Parts: sequence; structure tokens; C-alpha cells
Amino acid sequence: MIRKQARATADDTARALGTSGTTDADALTGVIWQHSEAPAITYDASRREFTATAARSARYDHAVVLPGGGPVQVTRCFVVTYTHRPGRAWTSRVSERDDDVCRPSTQIGSRVRLALTRISSMYAEDLTRAGVQDALDPTGRRSFDVKDVVREGDTMTVSVLVSSSAAAVDQCYRFTRPVPGDDGQGSATAVPTSSC
Repeated sequence: MIRKQARATADDTARALGTSGTTDADALTGVIWQHSEAPAITYDASRREFTATAARSARYDHAVVLPGGGPVQVTRCFVVTYTHRPGRAWTSRVSERDDDVCRPSTQIGSRVRLALTRISSMYAEDLTRAGVQDALDPTGRRSFDVKDVVREGDTMTVSVLVSSSAAAVDQCYRFTRPVPGDDGQGSATAVPTSSC
């Protein structure tokens, strides 16, 4: 069931890439993330390939044979490669991998959720590069590297390089947050990008 869902998601994403009408790597990364929610998405320009790594979970109801039995959650690790050749449609290739392949991606996903919470709760005047860096990484563990903070009108955009443990995998993310007032807080959104 999980494999079937992963294959269906990959097919849907490949179709969305084909109808996106863009060749911009960041925009295409956003399309992949929107459909797959893979926390780590890399782009190889020379091969015109995107690789998305994500763990997928599903709940199964097992017949209750033993006391205390019931629903069981199963998680699998998938790596999906999206390729575009000139004059041809986008294709996707799904491969199942060992859990340790997805561990960095899962760590990045949880760190992005943490960053969303912290950036959303910050006061507008604290939304500076140093202020966001301190809010995301107060102990200096280097899980977050704030690259840029830009305000355009009533919106703040924060570019952050998010790293897994031991910096095994890095992923750039763009956090966007409305600035409701000079001291107000706002709900942030996050999208992975091909570069910071």
C-alpha cells in the first residue's frame, strides 16, 4: 500500500512538473515539495534531475490476535528521481531504500517545523539575520545557517540552510511571513529551494 501511494505521488508530481510551464529550478523544487512534501530535494543541473528523499508512513489495522493488538504504523524510505529530457515528458523513478537513507531528510523536516514555529512567534523588529539565527540556533549547534532576511512591503522572507546531524545533508528553505504590525507576530510558511 505504501509503495503504491509513493508511486502514485511520484506520477502526480511528474505530471505537475510537466504542466508547470517553468524551467526555474527553485519553482520546480517548489512543485515537487507541494506534491510530495519531501523535506530534502536536490537538483543536478548537468543531468536535469531532481531527487526527493522522504519517509512515508501508513497505518494498517491488523486483526486483533493478541491482547493489546490493533493498528500498526509502517514507515518506508523512498528516493524519487524526476528527470526531464529535451522534447520529452517528465519521468519519475521510485526506489525504496534503507531507513538510514531517509534519516537526514526526516531530521531536516522536523527542524523546518521547529523553524516555522520560532519564526512565526518572533516579533517583527527581531526579524533580522542575527535575530533569526539566534532564535533558530541559540546553542550554536549549526543546524541552521541564516543566509538572508529581506522585507518587501508587509512580507518578510528568510533564507536558511537547514542541516541534518553531522551536516550529512543540507537543504535550503525559504520562510515567508507576513508582518502584521511593527511588533506583531504572523504565521510563516516554508518552501525548499535549490539554493540559498
